[in-house]
Amino acid sequence: MRYQGKEYNRIILVGNSGSGKSWTAERMEKITGMPVIYLDKECWQSGWKYPPKEEWEAKNRDFVTGDSWIIDGNHRETMEMRFQRAELILFFDINPVLCMWRVWRRHGRKRTDLAEGMEKEEKRDRMFYKLLAYIWTSHRKRREYIWSLYEKYPSRMISFRRTGQIREFLEDIEKENNRTTKKENYIP
Repeated sequence: MRYQGKEYNRIILVGNSGSGKSWTAERMEKITGMPVIYLDKECWQSGWKYPPKEEWEAKNRDFVTGDSWIIDGNHRETMEMRFQRAELILFFDINPVLCMWRVWRRHGRKRTDLAEGMEKEEKRDRMFYKLLAYIWTSHRKRREYIWSLYEKYPSRMISFRRTGQIREFLEDIEKENNRTTKKENYIP
């Protein structure tokens, strides 16, 4: 993917649930043709169960060994390995109240970031309300952790505080990637 004159082949999207990571990743895939890995889709098993630790870590190592990818998701236990390989980090530092509202609104609906049929397992139960509380209470800690990884593995990071910034970013990469495609297809 080209952005501001530079080529990026390994991109991660991190931030709160409901911040717009998956929505953005889906659009980036359409613009660039790069494959997207949705960590929630790869992780969550029926009954909202996590895979065994060793299996999940091995899967993540496989993800980051590729030459070209967009990885959407947090999963703190494996986040550092993604930071080590990323060329571009997109940090969705969106207001947690907006994130909670978006999670409420999308709950129980089919989404690209979930495995087939998982939306049917979503219920407004105790676990759901824990997720909303987690979005609210973890916002600052997540931000601190992401910035600490960025300092440890510096690469290019773009931080989005508003949805409008995300839309502008997508417009910019669409313009730049369309321009590149036209140049490549030009036959003198």
